[in-house]
Amino acid sequence: MIEFRNVSKIYKINGEDCAAVENINLKIEPKEFVSIAGASGAGKSTLLKLLLGKEKPSEGEIFFNGHDINFLDSQELSHFRRSVGMVFQDFKLLSRKTVAENISFAMEVVGRTNEEISEDVPQVLELVGLVEKTDYFPHQLSGGERQRVSIARALIHRPEVILADEPTGNLDLLNTWDIVRLLLKINELGTTIILATHDREIINNLNRRVITLNKGRIMRDEEHGRYIL
Repeated sequence: MIEFRNVSKIYKINGEDCAAVENINLKIEPKEFVSIAGASGAGKSTLLKLLLGKEKPSEGEIFFNGHDINFLDSQELSHFRRSVGMVFQDFKLLSRKTVAENISFAMEVVGRTNEEISEDVPQVLELVGLVEKTDYFPHQLSGGERQRVSIARALIHRPEVILADEPTGNLDLLNTWDIVRLLLKINELGTTIILATHDREIINNLNRRVITLNKGRIMRDEEHGRYIL
């Protein structure tokens, strides 16, 4: 499904080359749950940006379902990104829109019909457990509820993959595990999950595949990994 072949991303900082990720080789199969572990600055977010096509590699190739995403034109890239849902640490919700409107907006911008929106939004709200908060605004929600709205928005196009970049970074312990359990549920329904986190407890309790980054390089790739730096 996903393959990185000899991928590096080099930035110029004060006139010198600085590798955010270096010589990355990895494969992720459909329906996997993979954690990308590492301290801040290890290259986790860069890896996700490369996969989403937000950044282009300085070297190497990135394949999604057999297609090199760096050779997609703008229309193809837009279509590809509907196959990849993104969840962020800071939620990125529209403050003046309700829960339902935040999710609906993601459908409106790609031209989905009112009938599709009316059918799909309640379904995804039920999946994330927020049916009763449909008409709430973000400021009326807890941090965990706001993150569930963010996940619902990422799910609305029925993506093949969810990229979650430190999705529990702003949450307390209780809400953290609510989000982790929700991601596991989504994975059980058939969606590939790639979770970037530096949370030791999450990784050690998941007992899933862990790819450990350090200074932009893969240090470990273990089927049932633990947080080891």
